Amino acid sequence: MSTEEFDLTEPALTADDLLVLEDPHFGPGTTAVVTGAASGIGQATAVALAANGLTVVGADIDEDGLEETVDLADETDAPGTVHPVPTDLTDDGDVETMIEVGADQGDLRYVANVAGMQHIASISEFPMEKYDLLLDIMLRAPFLTAKLAIPYIRATDDGVGAIGNMSSVHGHYATQDKPAYITAKHGLEGLTRSIAAEGEGTLRGFSVSVGYVLTPLMVNQIEDTAEERGISEREVVEDVMLGQARTKEMMTPTEVANLFVFGFSRHGKHLNGGDLLWDGGYTTTYE
Repeated sequence: MSTEEFDLTEPALTADDLLVLEDPHFGPGTTAVVTGAASGIGQATAVALAANGLTVVGADIDEDGLEETVDLADETDAPGTVHPVPTDLTDDGDVETMIEVGADQGDLRYVANVAGMQHIASISEFPMEKYDLLLDIMLRAPFLTAKLAIPYIRATDDGVGAIGNMSSVHGHYATQDKPAYITAKHGLEGLTRSIAAEGEGTLRGFSVSVGYVLTPLMVNQIEDTAEERGISEREVVEDVMLGQARTKEMMTPTEVANLFVFGFSRHGKHLNGGDLLWDGGYTTTYE
């Protein structure tokens, strides 16, 4: 198997790739907040929700990327709109503004906590400032976002809504040299269940766990992982990323975004505290 078999370029998103569902709450009067909306899974999720007619608040620190997301929604003729809100998730004031803008745009019912980052190092070599940053973005910020969004969701006419958290196969097990990421994702699973426990059935919490996805974050990891483990980039792709999977193909951001669409929709009403594990066999076929 050679690396030439893998196209490590993020695929272009087209309207045909998007899951579009009929749902009484999917319309311009309903708002969804999506973090990490400037690229990768977050960008695809923002566009997918706009394709379902929702008013989307796309939040990210990358303002140029947010404008690309707005353009992409327009290019796919999405009936909904994407409102870019530059947001530093480590700044509580920015997070508060993000949620307030969402509430101002309509009935805030949905939140997709997608924003994430990665740093490759062993526990003994892991810089604490990087640990703090990863946990702030991937665990503290989703907690604060949920804390601020829940009252608005409960204040809608029927209290129906959902908070979806971007987890990972690393929310289910651990591998080497990603200790902060793994800690954050395991914590996010706990937050998901806590939301479900307090949501009284109508306000749901769920998570989405996938393996490796063709995103800029994943592509940037290959070189770092190769250096940390002392192996080639080819070995990272073939052995580390796809070695344990039974489906020998990386997911696309749009395929992950469609899971959020399904989870938010009426079809996901029994998905509460649970996890959409779409991992190609990573966690269930261990050798």
